[in-house]
Amino acid sequence: MTIHTIETSPEGSKELLLQSKKAHGFIPNLHGVLAEAPTALAAYIDLHKHFMKSSFDKDELTVVWQTINVEHNCHYCVPGHTGIAKAMKVDDAIIDALRNQTEMPTEKLQALHLMTLSMTRNRGVVSQQELTDFYAAGYSQSHILEIILGLSQKVISNYTNSVAATPLDSSSEKYAWTKKVTK
Repeated sequence: MTIHTIETSPEGSKELLLQSKKAHGFIPNLHGVLAEAPTALAAYIDLHKHFMKSSFDKDELTVVWQTINVEHNCHYCVPGHTGIAKAMKVDDAIIDALRNQTEMPTEKLQALHLMTLSMTRNRGVVSQQELTDFYAAGYSQSHILEIILGLSQKVISNYTNSVAATPLDSSSEKYAWTKKVTK
C-alpha cells in the first residue's frame, strides 16, 4: 500500500497530514497509509482525540491500547505505543508487562487488562461475571464504553497496519516487538 506524503495524498487528507506533521514533527507512516481514504484518516484522528479525553489516566490508556495492540499482533502499534507510553511517563513495569503478556502490577490495572482482552477476543461479548469483576475493581459502565471507544480506534490502526505491512517510524524502531508465542 502507498504511504502518502502531503504532496501525494488525496485533497481531503492534505490538511490532516499537515496537522499530523505539526503535532508529531513528522508524518507517522500509519497516517500516510490512512491518507489514501481521507475519511478513514479523519475518523482515526478523531477517535484518538476522543479516547485521550476519556476518564482513563495515562496508565489506563496505555493498558487499553497495548492490550488491543498485542492481541491483534500489531507490529507497528506496539512499538509506537511503547514510545508514547514512555513519553507519557508510564511506569516501565506496566509497559513491560503489556509487551511481554505478563500480569499487570496492580489488581485494578489487571482488571482493566482482562476486560479489554475479553472485549477484543470475544468481539464485545462478555459474561456477567466478567462485568461484576470489572465493576468490583473500581470501574463503571462508562469505562466499558470507553474501552469500546479505544477498541474502535485500535481496530482502524491495527487492521490497517496488518493489511499494509506499515513500516515502523524511525522513532519506534528501538521498540521493535514480536509477539510472544503462548500455548
